[in-house]
Amino acid sequence: QVQLVDAGGGLVQAGGSLRLSCAASGRTVSNYCMGWFRQAPGKEREFVAALGWGLMSTYYADSVKGRFTISRDNVKNTVYLQMNSLKPEDTAVYYCAAAPRCRDYSRNYYLQSWYDYWGHGTQVTVSL
Repeated sequence: QVQLVDAGGGLVQAGGSLRLSCAASGRTVSNYCMGWFRQAPGKEREFVAALGWGLMSTYYADSVKGRFTISRDNVKNTVYLQMNSLKPEDTAVYYCAAAPRCRDYSRNYYLQSWYDYWGHGTQVTVSL
């Protein structure tokens, strides 16, 4: 069993930056596929970014491409989401997720149902 703890959210002005972290415990996630999703008020949860392992690609939603970067630190068993040039429309609860098998990663990375473990979320609020 894997437990994920999201952290790092907060209130930031438009144009600012935040770094979210997702600390895993219970098992090493170094060979898991990891994702970040977000849910804005009144909207459905949506894909933000995904990270495989080894030579696997990273993927980003078009809305965050060029501004957000997903990365991992295997020593700390932690995944990060660096968010730069934040916009008010980035306001949401952000969730990290883990997929232990990485099966068909390139076809499934954006599907919430593909991930087995989820954090509880961290609130990001971007003001004008």
